[in-house]
Amino acid sequence: MSSVLLLAQEQAPAAPVRAEAPPVTAIWPILIVLGAACLSVLFEALLPKDLRWSFQVALTLLTIAAAGVKLITYVSDAPAAGETAMFGTLAVDRPALFLWGTLLALSLGAVLLIADRSVEPGGSFVATAAIRPGTVQDRAQVASTGMQTEVFPLTLFALGGMMTFCAANDLLTMFVALEVLSLPLYLMCGLARRRRLLSQEAAVKYFLLGAFASAFFLYGVALLYGYAGSVRLADIAEAAAGSDRSDTLLFAGMGLLVVGLLFKAAVGPFHTWTPDVYQGAPTPVTAFMAACTKVAAFGGILRVLQVALESTQWEWRGVLWGVAIVSMVIGAVLGLTQTDVKRMIAYSSVAHAGFLLIGSIAVTDKGLSSTLFYLLTYGFTTIATFGVISLVRDSSGEATHLSQWAGLAKRSPLLAGVFTFLLLALAGIPLTSGFVGKFVVFEAALSDGMGPLVVVALVASAVAAFFYLRVIVLMYFSEPAADGPTVTVPGAFTTAAITLGVIITLLLGIAPAFALDWASSGVFAIR
Repeated sequence: MSSVLLLAQEQAPAAPVRAEAPPVTAIWPILIVLGAACLSVLFEALLPKDLRWSFQVALTLLTIAAAGVKLITYVSDAPAAGETAMFGTLAVDRPALFLWGTLLALSLGAVLLIADRSVEPGGSFVATAAIRPGTVQDRAQVASTGMQTEVFPLTLFALGGMMTFCAANDLLTMFVALEVLSLPLYLMCGLARRRRLLSQEAAVKYFLLGAFASAFFLYGVALLYGYAGSVRLADIAEAAAGSDRSDTLLFAGMGLLVVGLLFKAAVGPFHTWTPDVYQGAPTPVTAFMAACTKVAAFGGILRVLQVALESTQWEWRGVLWGVAIVSMVIGAVLGLTQTDVKRMIAYSSVAHAGFLLIGSIAVTDKGLSSTLFYLLTYGFTTIATFGVISLVRDSSGEATHLSQWAGLAKRSPLLAGVFTFLLLALAGIPLTSGFVGKFVVFEAALSDGMGPLVVVALVASAVAAFFYLRVIVLMYFSEPAADGPTVTVPGAFTTAAITLGVIITLLLGIAPAFALDWASSGVFAIR
């Protein structure tokens, strides 16, 4: 009788397994940002034009604050090993939480620059984007006080995409997040109030090259799916660790995937969009891209390399050594030849991307934590730097040619002093966050046996320091031109953004322990 019952139990159909509801507690910051972005679109559709700016600014700042509060309350109770959400598509672990906090803090400074309407009367963005450049209407809108407030929902959508991108637990989610963060940036680059043709050219270049990079990324995803039979990072890691399949699909997919990621991070030689876009985009958008996009991109790079491809590091490590060297050399050498401040900072970002890649190659806990800390320090310094750049102006708008910065210390000693401090931080001088960031990254690389790469990085840092010092010498030891640019008194928003960046740059250079401890508090969840 018992054998009959046992046979019946074996033949009976199994009870259907009920899928657990995805925990939303862990992803409240993302839900808040994306929900507010949708609400911001409704504001654009329903509110009168004269009320949109104030409502959009208030909503955007409240959204960042609310997401930050939710993040802080979750961090105190977050499991040390992390957890997955949305049916395993998002991995909410300690590195993801650090990156979310960094993105929210940096986006606060960027939004303050975007919202400012005192440096450029009416704001840095065109009043009506549909006006053709060079027309009578275009010249008239420069003097208007309105601005294209669609930039605020675009900023929130881009921020939500960045937060999703660096927490994605599978490649398909990562691709969708990549498009969500990229498409708003393409539009925002073409909304400059002045120099409209340059701005629209930057937007078109960014869009076309971004489309190529997305195609590389998606083709890499397809090849890795063909190899592992899954797009989940953990499944790809398991297949790569031990499989009798041909490695052709693995390495081809890995190469295409990494190319797409390196493009978004502006790592040389995949940086060709960076100087033109940094120069042509509205300066607040440039600050947002330079700081937040780099954080999201390297968050994705770290997760792919350390979760999905860790077991194959001996195959890709040598290639990325070469990429890091090329990026540092391109950024340091071509930065010397620039005569435009924004293009100079663009090549500086290419060099810094090479330094960040060194930390990413070190597939250790030290490599992870040092890269996260570097992203935090670089982001705040960069936002403050572009805030200062927006204040030096002439009759045609921002005066970004280096010759126009001659004698700036005689016109505004305070602004020249702040810019000098920020340039020294980018150069990695002690008592600034830039020095600590480079120190911890180089230490992690040395402990992982990458001494020759660190030597190259030190030489590149010394070369790059020259073009930072050149600007400092120009500001203090040259006479200002009689018809030179003026220094605009910043409004409250720009002042707050610059002050925030300078204070964080100083604090992380003097007392970095808290941020370093948080960055090293955990590792990626592999599920």
